Amino acid sequence: MRDPATIRLLPDGRRLHLNDGPIDLIIGADAAPGEIRGAYEAASTRFFTILDELCSELPVLRSRIASTSPLPTGPIARRMFDAVSPYRHHCFITPMAAVAGAVAEAVLAAMTEAADLARAYVNNGGDIALHLAAGQFFTIGMVERPDHPSLFGSMEISASLPVRGVATSGWRGRSFSLGIADAVTVLAEHAADADAAATIIANAIDLPAHPAILRVPAREIAPDSDLLDLPITRSVGPLSPHEIEQALDSGESVAQELRAQGLIHAAALCLQGYIRLVPVSNFLLRGSALQLRHQAAKKTGLQPLRTSSPSHAFRAMNPFLSFAEFNHETSFSRNRGS
Repeated sequence: MRDPATIRLLPDGRRLHLNDGPIDLIIGADAAPGEIRGAYEAASTRFFTILDELCSELPVLRSRIASTSPLPTGPIARRMFDAVSPYRHHCFITPMAAVAGAVAEAVLAAMTEAADLARAYVNNGGDIALHLAAGQFFTIGMVERPDHPSLFGSMEISASLPVRGVATSGWRGRSFSLGIADAVTVLAEHAADADAAATIIANAIDLPAHPAILRVPAREIAPDSDLLDLPITRSVGPLSPHEIEQALDSGESVAQELRAQGLIHAAALCLQGYIRLVPVSNFLLRGSALQLRHQAAKKTGLQPLRTSSPSHAFRAMNPFLSFAEFNHETSFSRNRGS
């Protein structure tokens, strides 16, 4: 028997915290007080059904997706299946790679159906579904390492942009990864799509058979893991600048391919202090690592290692540069693996 679900307002009196087993949501909304109350009630009602709904189809959701795979029946399970389907012919992937984003989408949909909201977000462990009415925007903070959370930059997402999902993946996160990325943050049209894509890109940032990388079969850590005996990353030793660039090159190649297919809008790839940005347009660069690193270079006399177009690679030049102050409206993206 599992512990009962938790539903409470956070101490700021504005955000809602919902927790049920592995599902941990932070929810915020801007609207008239009555609309916010209605949205939070709808979120809570939908939330109570989610874990049992997913558990009823767990064998299918934990199985590698293929062209012959049975379709799930539940709406969240079906959304997970659809989000990972584009990758089924290219790599090992299960619908679980999109679970956090799909859950966030479902709760946000319940909120927007029940209330008239100017803007709202559902943050499921760093995978975030966004709602923006016309003229509204969110500022999303990005971290290089979730185990030492500090911001290297931010992204302003306005209602006019086709981005309503943000997700982060990497080996330092709460789930497993096959790659060595500290963090890969992806912007996409929907949260489940961002979730799946972040997993794929993070897995691609790798140096196979490198002696500084420790890997173990996933089932040695979690016997019921959907990754079975695939080798997951448990630690990554110091890498040379050339090795870091090589690993980031692999991830960037995948990110550019996903952009070309319309599966993502932008991505930020982080490995041992290096940051590679793959933007669709300048919106990803405003106030982000590009500006922060160049501002620091002017102050310290240090220079970024390399700048290329349309992506950029930077070396963190001073620990304090990972920190930036944002107003209380900021939603922060935390890392999540596979």
